[in-house]
Formats: sequence, C-alpha cells, structure tokens
Amino acid sequence: MELRVAHLYPEVMNLYGDRGNAIAIRARCARRGIRCEVLPVNIGDPFDPMEADLVLIGGGQDREQRRVAPDLLERGPALREAVEGGLPVLAVCGGFQLFGHRYIDHDGGVIPGIGVFDAETRHPGPVADRCIGDIVVETPFGEVAGFENHGGRTYLAPGQAPFGRVRLGFGNNAEDGTEGAIRGNAVGTYLHGSLLPKNPALADALILAALRRRYGPGAELPALDDAAEERAHAAAVRAAERRARRPARQA
Repeated sequence: MELRVAHLYPEVMNLYGDRGNAIAIRARCARRGIRCEVLPVNIGDPFDPMEADLVLIGGGQDREQRRVAPDLLERGPALREAVEGGLPVLAVCGGFQLFGHRYIDHDGGVIPGIGVFDAETRHPGPVADRCIGDIVVETPFGEVAGFENHGGRTYLAPGQAPFGRVRLGFGNNAEDGTEGAIRGNAVGTYLHGSLLPKNPALADALILAALRRRYGPGAELPALDDAAEERAHAAAVRAAERRARRPARQA
C-alpha cells in the first residue's frame, strides 16, 4: 500500500515544529511497510486534492497567513469537495484559522478562509493576552496533549463540532471550553508541539482514514510498539498539569 500526503506551504506555515507532523506520518507508515510520499505544495504549485490521501497544513503568523491566503482561496472549492468526500486533513493553528471562514486581525483587517470548518477567528486587540502554554484536550481519539500559542479567538458556529474539550489550557477562545473543530475526517486544532509524534492514536486515525478512502473500508493498521510515543505523551501531560491554565468549569 502507499499514501500520498500533501503538505501545504511547508516553508511558510511551519511554526513550533509543525513539519514534524509530516515526519511522524511518514515514519509510522514506514514501520508498517506502507510507502508514504510527502509532497510539498507551495504557492502556485499544481495540486488536485482529489489526488491526495491526506492533507497537512501548519501554523504561521498573520503575515504568513496573508501571504498564502489568496493561493489557498483558489484551492478552497476543491478542498471542500474533497473533505466532503472523506479526505483527512490536519490543519494546525494558522492553518486551522484559514480553514474556517475568516480571521479578523487586531486592526480589523480580514483574512478570508476557505470554510471547511464553520468557524470564525477574531483577534481581541493589540493589548490582549495571547493564549499560550501547554494544553490537554479530551477528544474522540483519546487524550491529546500539545502546546498552544495564538492571539486569535476562534468561535464555532452552532452545529460545528469541536475537536475536543479542554482539560488544561485555553483552547479556541478561553471561554467556552472547546478546542479546534472536526468535520468528517478533517481536524483543525491549535496544538503545536509538533502534535502527532506524541499523540500516536491521532496520527493513526488520520493514516487509517487515508487508507480506507483509497483502498476501501476493509483497510486496517497493524499495531505498533508505541512505548516511546507514550512516554512523550505522558511527559507532555505532566508538564501541562504542572503549569497549564486550568479553565473554569463549563456548564
């Protein structure tokens, strides 16, 4: 078996080691004998989402988001169609914001998104504190740990499912306890770290979704010895328990 992973704007959208997500996917595939080709997609490069098995996009500062937004907008209709057809996506931080409807920056400027997620991000202003620190989230894929650093606050529309609920940290907006968003096999999240090396269940869920989309629902993943990954995950959780924000209990 083989997989084709499209890594969008890897030279521009790569805050806090987000490139490690692509490395983790390729490594976990290699350990199972699955050939995995990671294809960088930069501004202006030809790209058909229907030909990809998995799409990754990392985080970037406002100027990087403005730089890639026009190119991403042109790809938006095809990406939305592919997600509706089951394409797995991992969109992190600035990538998550651009996969929503829009990001309104601290000056009121609008960076348009492609609307994969029914969400909007707003920056509360230049003097507002950033949402920064270790984070632990309860998700459909189990407990996920990472690191967040974002000024924008993301608000999900009614009916848009979050990626998970914040146990420790800030999450989408430090108000409602949500973190990220999920639609079909597409996941948006603020978690850096990089995320996938220390959250192998999520990495495998993305790989399995990609395999089943390409090869059919009977595709399976052999189990791996994840002792090292589990130690990394436990260390990230312990760090969050020592120093992360503890959100107010949500009703």
